Amino acid sequence: MPLQPQALGAALDQTLTLHSALCRREAGAFQKAIQSGQDVVVACTQEKRLFAEVAGQTERASSVVRFVNIRETGGWSRDAGEAMPKIAALLAAAHLPDAEPVSTVTYKSTGRLLIVGPLDQAEQIAALVADALEVTIFAQGVAMAPQSGFPLQERQYPVISGDELKLKGWLGAFEARWLKSNPIDLDLCTRCNACVAVCPEGAIDLSYQIDSDKCTSHRDCVAVCKVAGAIDFSRAPQQVTEAFDLVLDLGSQPLITLHAPPQGYFALDASLGLASPGLLPTVVKLRDMVGEFEKPKFFNYKQKLCAHSRNETVGCSACMDICSASAISSEKSRQQIVVNPNLCVGCGACTTACPTGALTYAYPRASEQGVRLKTLLSTYTKAGGTHAVVLLHSQASGVQALEALGRAARLQKGVRGVPANVIPLGLWHTASVGLDLWLSALAFGAAQVVVLTTDEEAPAYRDGLAEQMRVAQAVLNGLGYAGVHFHLVHSAAVTDLDASLQAVARARPIVPPGAARFAVVQEKRGTLDMALDHLITHAPAVLPEAIELPATGSPFGSLLVNTDTCTLCLSCVSACPASALQDNPERPQLKFIEKNCVQCGLCASTCPEDAITLQPRLLLTPQRKDARILNESQPYRCMRCSKPFGTLKAIESMLGKLAGHAMFQGDAADRLKMCGDCRVVDIYSAQNEIRITDIP
Repeated sequence: MPLQPQALGAALDQTLTLHSALCRREAGAFQKAIQSGQDVVVACTQEKRLFAEVAGQTERASSVVRFVNIRETGGWSRDAGEAMPKIAALLAAAHLPDAEPVSTVTYKSTGRLLIVGPLDQAEQIAALVADALEVTIFAQGVAMAPQSGFPLQERQYPVISGDELKLKGWLGAFEARWLKSNPIDLDLCTRCNACVAVCPEGAIDLSYQIDSDKCTSHRDCVAVCKVAGAIDFSRAPQQVTEAFDLVLDLGSQPLITLHAPPQGYFALDASLGLASPGLLPTVVKLRDMVGEFEKPKFFNYKQKLCAHSRNETVGCSACMDICSASAISSEKSRQQIVVNPNLCVGCGACTTACPTGALTYAYPRASEQGVRLKTLLSTYTKAGGTHAVVLLHSQASGVQALEALGRAARLQKGVRGVPANVIPLGLWHTASVGLDLWLSALAFGAAQVVVLTTDEEAPAYRDGLAEQMRVAQAVLNGLGYAGVHFHLVHSAAVTDLDASLQAVARARPIVPPGAARFAVVQEKRGTLDMALDHLITHAPAVLPEAIELPATGSPFGSLLVNTDTCTLCLSCVSACPASALQDNPERPQLKFIEKNCVQCGLCASTCPEDAITLQPRLLLTPQRKDARILNESQPYRCMRCSKPFGTLKAIESMLGKLAGHAMFQGDAADRLKMCGDCRVVDIYSAQNEIRITDIP
C-alpha cells in the first residue's frame, strides 16, 4: 500500500517526508533527524536494533526515538487502501511521551540454584549452568531414562533429599523446607554402591535413597556400610530449611502450580533429558539471573477505599480471587489486604476487578492510558475514519498474534489481515484495563472495544474480563445503544483470529457520540462517573428509571432494606467503605447515596438482622446522586427525662428478648427504658439495692 504523506501530515498537523529505505541507503536522513533534538518516530519495528546502533554511532544525537508498527497492523492487509486513518492514529499515539516512572521493586540473586528432580536428569542440566551458578540438587530418585544414563559417580554438586518438600518465596529469596528422613546420610555417603548391590529388595536406587515401601528391614545395607557409617535407620527425621536464589523444578508434580509462578522459579518437563522442549531457553534465562534486578511496582493501594473487611467481617475478595500469582492476602489484624510486590507480575487483574478503586494500576497510569485512547480516536476521526474498533492486546503474545496475522495476509494465506478500522493498542497485560477505560473509549469515539487474549492469560482473567463485559454491555444496551460493543477474542490460530476481527469490523452497533472532553483520572469511580454521565446525556432512546445489571461483577447498585426486621442499629454505616450508607445525627434514619455504592456486600454481611439485600442496577434518575432514606423510626424516649436515646424498634426488641431473664425483672427492667444518665442516677438512688459498703 503506498503511503500518502500529505494526508497523514494533515491529520497530524505536520509536514512528513516519505522514506522507503531509511534503514539502508537513506540512513543519513535518520541521522540528521536525531541530531535535531526533536522527538523522532520511526514507523517500523523490524530494524529497531539497527536504528539503535546507528543512533549510538551518530555524533550529537539528542532526540528521543520511538517506534511504531504500521506494517503488519495496517499495510499488510486486504483493507490496506482504507487504513490511512488508522496509520495516522498510530503515528499520533507514538508521539506521546513514555509513561512516568514509578517506584521499583528490587531483586538480588547471587546464583544459588536448587534443582529438584531425578538425580540423573538434574546432574545433566547442572553441567550446563555450573560454571555460572552455585548448584544444589534435591534428588527425587533416579529417572534412568535412556537419554539420561547413570548418575555421576563423582560428587560434583551438593545433593540433598527428603520428604514433604515445600517451597515459597521469589527470585533471590526462596525458602525450601523439607523433612530429612532418608536413613542414608548423603554427606557421609561415598557412592561406593555397595548398599545398592547388596539390598535384596532393590529398595535403594542410585540417588542413594531408601524406598520404605520396598524395604523389609534386612539391614544388609547397614552391615556393608560400616566403614562410612552413612546408613542409620534409627536417626530421627529432622525439619530442614535452606535459602536459594533460583529454583529449577524437574519433578513430575511441580512444587508451585500457579499460572503466574514467582520470578526465579522454573518448572520443566525433563522426561526427554537434554532433548526436552524449553530446556535451552530455560538454561539461558537461569545463567543470566545473577545480580541485581528491578521491575516497576505496578500497583497503588489506598486502604481507606478498600471494601475487603470491616469489623472483622469480610466483604469483597475480588482481588484475591482473581490473582494468578497468589500475591494478595488478607491481613485480618489490620482489616485490609496486603499485596506482595515481589510476587506481583503486573497483570493488573486485581485493579480491574476492584470495585472501589482501592487498587489502581500504576505503570502506566490510567490517566496516561486515557490520553493514549483519546489521541488514537480523535486522530482517527480527524483523518476521516469511522466505526473505530479499539483492539487491546498484550505486548508479548498479543503482538506476536497480530504480526502473524499480518504476515499471513501479506503472503495471501487465506486471511484478510487486521481490518482498516481496528486500531491496536498494546498493554503490558490485557487484564490491566477494565470497565472504566472501556466506557471511556466509547465516550471518546470508539464503536467497539475488543480484548485479545492468548494462552498468556490465566483462565480467571478471561472469566473476569467476560464478567465485566457483561456489565458494560448491559449498561450500553440499557441506555439504548443497540448492538454489541464489547468483545473478548481468543487467539488460537491465525484463521480464527482473522475471522473474529473481520466479524467485529463488519458489525455496526449504535455508536455513542465521540465528543467527550473529560480526562481519565486515576480514581476509577471518578472516571466511571464521567464516562457514564456522557453516555447518559447522549443516549439515543428514552431512558428507563434504572438498568438491571448482572448479579455478579456489578460495581453499581442499590440496597433493599427489610424495614420489618431492621432495628436501625447502624452497624452497616460503620462498615460501608464508600460512604454510601449514612446516618442522621438528628434522628434515627438510615440514608443511602446510590452513586457511591460499589456492591461489596459488607453491609449485608455485617447486618445482625440479615435485613439488607444487594440490588445490582444503574439508576438513571437524578436521585442516584442524592441521599435518600432507606429506613427510619421513632426515637425511644427515656421514661424519666424523655431524652431520646435509641430507636423504638431496637429498644422494644431488646425488651422482648430479655423479658424472661431473671436479671431483668422489676426495677432492672425499667432501667432498660432509661437513658445512660438516668440509669446511673436510678441505681444510686434505689433503696432496695445492696451496696458494697453494706457487706460486713
